[in-house]
Amino acid sequence: MDIWSNVASMLLDWQVIAFLPLGVLMGAIIGAIPGLTITMSISVLLPFTLFLDPLPGLVLIFGISKGGLYGGSISAILLNVPGTPAAACTMLDGHPLARKGRAGEALDAALWASFIGDMISVLALILLAGALAQLGLQFGPVELFALIVFSLTIIAAISNAGLLRGMVGGTLGLLAGTVGLDLAYGSERFTFGSPNLYDGIAFMPLLVGLFALPDILLYYFGPREIHRSETDNQTDASRRLSLSNFRMILPTILKGSGIGVILGAIPGIGATASTFVSYAEAKRSAPDRAEFGEGALSGVAAAESANSGTGASTLIPLLALGIPGDIVGAMLLGAFYFHGLAPGPLLFTNNMDFIYALYITLLISSCIVLVVGMYGTQYIRRIVDIPRDILFPIVLMLTVLGSFAISNSIFDVWIMLIAGIVGIGFRALRISEAAFLIGFVLSPLLENNMQRVLIISRGDMWAFFDSWMAIFFYAATAIAILMRIFMPVFESRKARLAHSGVR
Repeated sequence: MDIWSNVASMLLDWQVIAFLPLGVLMGAIIGAIPGLTITMSISVLLPFTLFLDPLPGLVLIFGISKGGLYGGSISAILLNVPGTPAAACTMLDGHPLARKGRAGEALDAALWASFIGDMISVLALILLAGALAQLGLQFGPVELFALIVFSLTIIAAISNAGLLRGMVGGTLGLLAGTVGLDLAYGSERFTFGSPNLYDGIAFMPLLVGLFALPDILLYYFGPREIHRSETDNQTDASRRLSLSNFRMILPTILKGSGIGVILGAIPGIGATASTFVSYAEAKRSAPDRAEFGEGALSGVAAAESANSGTGASTLIPLLALGIPGDIVGAMLLGAFYFHGLAPGPLLFTNNMDFIYALYITLLISSCIVLVVGMYGTQYIRRIVDIPRDILFPIVLMLTVLGSFAISNSIFDVWIMLIAGIVGIGFRALRISEAAFLIGFVLSPLLENNMQRVLIISRGDMWAFFDSWMAIFFYAATAIAILMRIFMPVFESRKARLAHSGVR
């Protein structure tokens, strides 16, 4: 009974009540504006949430993430410009529908697909995270070391930048995570004599600089792209989705939600890959598959259901094992630690009231996404035309303030600026920033468990293989790398054979 009274007091906190809808609304607006990414917005706002209690701060971030998953579809449908990378798949059928005067139907299909996919994702989190955490209690340092190696390799292997660049990004992240005093012996590493680096590189300034600053600098100093709306005077946003069409796309929504949940729970896959897998499956089996690419409601539903289906399922490995599934998960991992909470099996043992409160807020935020979509889209669509010359100076000011406010240190602002320059270099060299961030976050865990294994075994390297779970993760790591290396070769050979057969 004490647990549920604590849960009730957490949920009735005015900050939770205020930030829950505010986060979803902010996420929908940010996701709808081309050029402002969810990653950028979370990285800018995350430092300010550290001054809140744990639940309100995390609720705000979750709300932005959830709202952004839906908001990206608004500009994709109306402007043919995806507000988020995952919305690129929504654009394939959403914008053709808008040009046919069916923008309202497309927006409704995206909304209901997002709502249902998000609800199924949250339910999967509730059902699976606890069971996975119980399994995690059986993990010792050997198993944890192997699991972290597996997670790092998976993220690098499926990086959009390619295997080599993904692994380079992950390796650089691991090295950056070693800056500071050694965990076991207290010796200095890469501090260059600066006491400011004794505790390592500050996570929040690094995060803000790496993901928010490059977009701003490239906008002002790089080539500009001009996006024009092709939907003016051509769309009818008042036309709603009919019940018969909803029944037609419902199986596609359920199937896409399942794909999003499964792929989202695998570290490193994320929403973008899930949407294209779901879209390909719908193109094979949907009732209106003949219209795909020319304006099919099932195409919009498949993309958006898988997109939102990954929303909460990416939290399954984060909450249960402390392994972030994507970039947002890595950011949230840092936020958890700042609030004195360590994601993993012990979180379910020591903070069960917090877990219950978090589950309830996630369910409520799913309903808020539906309300915002039904009554707020007509206003949000007007915001997408705000010039970035107005938005980016505000974002830049927030990045500087947020980096400084964490510890009132100018050194953190310099860290943010240096990280921004590094981020531009990463983009120029196509090095995976996601792999770098995951590597940076997991570096202390990897090193800590490696040292524990070596100390317990007195330097015996065979101790790393003294567990069937560890061997399983090592084998999975090897399979993931081999598949990433040989799959393009196999697909290229298959394409050549098909081409020669046509001739």
